[in-house]
Amino acid sequence: MLPVTTDTIRIFLHVLAATVWVGGQLTLTALLPVLRKAGGDVPKQAARAFNRVAWIAFAVLIVTGGWNIAAVGGDTSDDYKTTLYVKLAFVALSGIAAGWHAFTKSRPMLAITGAVGGLSALLALFMGVLLG
Repeated sequence: MLPVTTDTIRIFLHVLAATVWVGGQLTLTALLPVLRKAGGDVPKQAARAFNRVAWIAFAVLIVTGGWNIAAVGGDTSDDYKTTLYVKLAFVALSGIAAGWHAFTKSRPMLAITGAVGGLSALLALFMGVLLG
């Protein structure tokens, strides 16, 4: 068996948190038509329940992301740095859009911030895969 190191724990926590953050958004998007048919406050209740877990996951992503950057160090190519900066921009956009989404009441704005937050989360995930 391969050894468990602090690097594997760091990466595991980062991937786990990304799974919750991105996967949860995709799951809620897929469930939204059914939740709406259930009526009442069911969609809002589901969103509130997800938020309790999602924001913890986002915080773990920020902490482990900083840890990842520190572990890689500054001796990287310009292409790596550019990809990292693009990823960080998508992470920031994802968090801002999700935060706005959590507090808006307007249905059109819910759709816009949900789409922007979800798409930017997916793009941040893709940039993370590029970074390896």
